[in-house]
Amino acid sequence: MDLVLFGIQGSGKGTQAKRIAAAFGYDIFEAGGELRAIAASGSSLGEIVKSYIDLGHLVPHEIIMQVVKEAMAKRSMDQKIIFDGIPRDAEQKRDFDAVMQEQGRDFTCLQILLDEEEAVCRILARAQKQGRVDDADESIIRKRMATFHEKTEPVIASYNDAGKLIQVDGGGTVDEIYARVTRALELA
Repeated sequence: MDLVLFGIQGSGKGTQAKRIAAAFGYDIFEAGGELRAIAASGSSLGEIVKSYIDLGHLVPHEIIMQVVKEAMAKRSMDQKIIFDGIPRDAEQKRDFDAVMQEQGRDFTCLQILLDEEEAVCRILARAQKQGRVDDADESIIRKRMATFHEKTEPVIASYNDAGKLIQVDGGGTVDEIYARVTRALELA
């Protein structure tokens, strides 16, 4: 069964995705990484994606869904996938669910819960430690979080209503979070 990861920025979902993938044999589909890889591929779709990225524009929804379909087509049906960064809004959810159904892939969702203030502190600390300029501006961080609350939380709530959501506490150390995640996945 595939896994869709959700969490506010700074919740550690990228870190946990890598650990889950290594321990349980998942491939990771990270939307931004897939888009960058396709942009660098030289394919016709890659050229289109590259033109948006080069101009600093968001890649349109239809193209993102095409990228999802291509990523799934490259993997065998028995290869489990962690989806990180998709679906982010109701439109993506609708089309993501349709693609998953078309492909005959079942999935569960995992949300790493973290208080917004703690998430901001983590991001600012990470920016300082790693020299990440894009994460050093608190107003930009809060704007991204507002988008998460407005667009992604209704998607999460919808999966919860459908009985497809597992939630774990994202507080504590990376190892503590990972222990809670693995326990939750084993029970799912």
